[in-house]
Amino acid sequence: MENNDRMIRMLAYDGRVSIICANTTYLVEKVRNIHDLSPVATAAFGRALTATALMAVNMKNEKDKLTVQIKGNGPIGGMVVVSDYFPKLKGYVQNPVVDLPLKNGKLDVGGAVGQEGYLNIVKDIGLKDPYIGMVPLVSGEIAEDFASYFASSEQTNTAVNLGVLVDRKGVRKSGGYIVTPMPDATEDDLFILENRIREAKPLSQMLDENMSLLDIAKDLTGDENIQIIDENIMPLYECDCSKEKIERGLISLGKEELQDIIHTQVNIETVCHFCNKKYTFQKEELEKLLEDMK
Repeated sequence: MENNDRMIRMLAYDGRVSIICANTTYLVEKVRNIHDLSPVATAAFGRALTATALMAVNMKNEKDKLTVQIKGNGPIGGMVVVSDYFPKLKGYVQNPVVDLPLKNGKLDVGGAVGQEGYLNIVKDIGLKDPYIGMVPLVSGEIAEDFASYFASSEQTNTAVNLGVLVDRKGVRKSGGYIVTPMPDATEDDLFILENRIREAKPLSQMLDENMSLLDIAKDLTGDENIQIIDENIMPLYECDCSKEKIERGLISLGKEELQDIIHTQVNIETVCHFCNKKYTFQKEELEKLLEDMK
């Protein structure tokens, strides 16, 4: 699959409405393969990845980090997505192989995630303490839950739409958008915007019809003079794990637990939650770590 993923930041209505649109098809297909996700887990995690990417592009600095945790009472268990401002993303699903019957002919994302639980957003933007916002899940459909977060924690009436279209070959289309009125948006702006978004075709259908992100934004707003702020954003799935980081994790277990591992196992194999890469440590390597701790 060719990587045509892009994100575009735009302004409509002479700067009174912010729009961020994303095509994340390649990203979500890559993650489906890495984590061997079932169709409904692909749809759920793809939406979570896309929503995180849409939020991440508003971060300002290279060291800023965004962490999204979704924990519901459905069989998928929970999901975690971490991103920097680029955005480079990584994440994992607690139960990647969950399978459910279709609901009204569609993948039952809400049933997989569950309607009871929470969405937790952690923004580490260089302040003394990270910003933490938590809201209860509204539906488990992800988009509605993020819209609830924006309304409750950031006091913005943000429209969120996320779509992942999965067929027998994998991810056919994936993407999303967030539309946020600026403080100077008028009542007429909001009226037009709400009606156009309500009457718009499903996002996955627009992507499947190969509509460009700019055309999608024009369709949502009715504004033919949308201003593009940044159109060179490419979301990536990239894990930064390394053997050195795993070593630090082993050291953090403490001397007693590390000694117990050395005495009971010939070697150990650890697997990164984010990319499924395996790291093997021989007994001699573990003994060297233990020696360095003294």
